[in-house]
Amino acid sequence: MRITMKTPLVEIDGDEMTRVLWNLVKEKLILPWVDLKTEYYDLSLSSRDATNDEVTAESARAILRLGVGVKCATITSNEARKAEYGLKALHPSPNATIRAILDGTVFRKPIRVSCVKPSVSVWKKPIVIGRHAYGDVYKNAELAIPGPGKVELVYTPAGGGAEQRITVADMKGAGVAQGMHNLDDSIRSFARSCFSYALGEKLPVWFAAKDTISKTYDGRFKEIFNAVYEGEFRDRFAAAGLQYFYTLIDDAVARAVKGEGGFLWACKNYDGDVMSDMIASASGSLAMMTSVLVSPNGVTEYEAAHGTVQQHYYRWKKGEKTSTNPAALIFAWTGALARRGELDGLPGLAAFAEKLEGAVRQTIEEGEMTGDLAGLASPAPAKALDSWEFADAVGRRLAGVF
Repeated sequence: MRITMKTPLVEIDGDEMTRVLWNLVKEKLILPWVDLKTEYYDLSLSSRDATNDEVTAESARAILRLGVGVKCATITSNEARKAEYGLKALHPSPNATIRAILDGTVFRKPIRVSCVKPSVSVWKKPIVIGRHAYGDVYKNAELAIPGPGKVELVYTPAGGGAEQRITVADMKGAGVAQGMHNLDDSIRSFARSCFSYALGEKLPVWFAAKDTISKTYDGRFKEIFNAVYEGEFRDRFAAAGLQYFYTLIDDAVARAVKGEGGFLWACKNYDGDVMSDMIASASGSLAMMTSVLVSPNGVTEYEAAHGTVQQHYYRWKKGEKTSTNPAALIFAWTGALARRGELDGLPGLAAFAEKLEGAVRQTIEEGEMTGDLAGLASPAPAKALDSWEFADAVGRRLAGVF
């Protein structure tokens, strides 16, 4: 049975090993069953450099227009990458650019399989990370301070009025300084997205910051979260039998590793970046974590939570068949296809996505898996498959049920 799509979804190609696997997933696990319609954007590092990064903004605007996007992992350039790829300039993180345009919150959830137990033995249910996707260190301003002097934070009202000025530090010698910001509207959208997502998934919500130290900055996050909950979600949470809980970020970490899981952990941008990798790794593998960016108006972008798998890419370029786990990339595609099917009234497309996810889990649980899971699984598999063998194994099971 071949499924015809009505509306394209936005396809965003990426870099290195994930770009190789991107085409493998499409060829082996999607195109044999789906008449795939996409609006394609190449966000490889070279393409972004050639377009002065305009292609990144174009892809985000396309997601706003079409409602659903799926994204491959991309390189965030630094000086080493600039030299390696011969770039004209360093550009911002493409994920940060897309998140800012979509005004979205990132939700990351482990892909659980029965043969791989979490390294935190008490975890019985997945912990979902809700990561604020705007501001903080990802849109910071930094200075290298050459010597003694005063560093100040200054606010000048756009319409005129009294200037506000505060001393950051009286520097006694050379060092560094950093300024960060956030917006009330973005924090409010973050809170609403988290509470709405939690209602849909039937999960309690934790929010954690450090307002005892950052009384103004983190204190504003805490204040807005509480106001949104009390004003818009308290009754709905009560009716669903759910709770909202605020605590300090260090206390949240201590509680998380002692609890059974089963909650949405709303985190500021940097905290979410770190904690999502911790949850993924503790749940088995960084390649076993889904990631979806959800905007307040329901626009969604799906991607893998991991990076471009640089070292595997170098080995692949030498002719090796690497054992890179494509599960998160597959789940990025299934998430986007399921959402497209939901929006377009195509239950067959959503059913295909569900069957493909089931085939991935079944393949792993029946002992066929890549190297990242082979050392963790119980019972251990006879051998670790390379990525192509794994895709073929998933495809065989999918063919048997669809």
